[in-house]
Amino acid sequence: MRTASISLTTYNREVYEPSDDTFLLVDALLKASSQWPKRPYLCIEIGCGSGFASCALALILCQLGLPHHLIALDISKDAVTATRATLKAHGVISADVVQDRFQDFLSRTEQQYDIVVFNPPYVPTPDEELQRTDIARSWAGGWKGRIVIDQFLSYVPKILAQEGQLFLVVVSENDPPGILKALEELDSSLSGQVLMTRRADEELLSVLHIQRR
Repeated sequence: MRTASISLTTYNREVYEPSDDTFLLVDALLKASSQWPKRPYLCIEIGCGSGFASCALALILCQLGLPHHLIALDISKDAVTATRATLKAHGVISADVVQDRFQDFLSRTEQQYDIVVFNPPYVPTPDEELQRTDIARSWAGGWKGRIVIDQFLSYVPKILAQEGQLFLVVVSENDPPGILKALEELDSSLSGQVLMTRRADEELLSVLHIQRR
């Protein structure tokens, strides 16, 4: 199945370049897509960066013949510009690209999403790294790499539709079993599993797949 192409993807020194975690996320979407039922989908990617994953998701849905609308969200103006260019280069017209903090955007929206995708800042760093405004904020995750992840988890019960699915990239230092347990404690209707794992240099990357029971 056709997904996004690196040669048609826009990124620069201020926008996270598609890397091992990005490709793992797209592979996880491809794996899960074989089980997606035939119905319309409302989708969102938090932290779209270059737009590679958003573009791949839209292309997968198109090839499956599934009607959809996608919101690609990022706090970075450079990332928003890059994502728009990536989507345009691939001919994807079913997406809106929005510049905003996910905390603000998700607090205002009443929408519930069928597919939620997030490759968060997961690298363990000093907490003060989260205050940076350059590209480091795309990976700086604070203590255990969990600061941004934990902020996001509190929104999941609100934004995930009844049959919705969340795809979340994590590393072993984030304590994936602890993340799944935290989500179940927030909402007992949520359950999850490690959908795919891959080692990249010193990182053990995983994609968590969370659904309503």
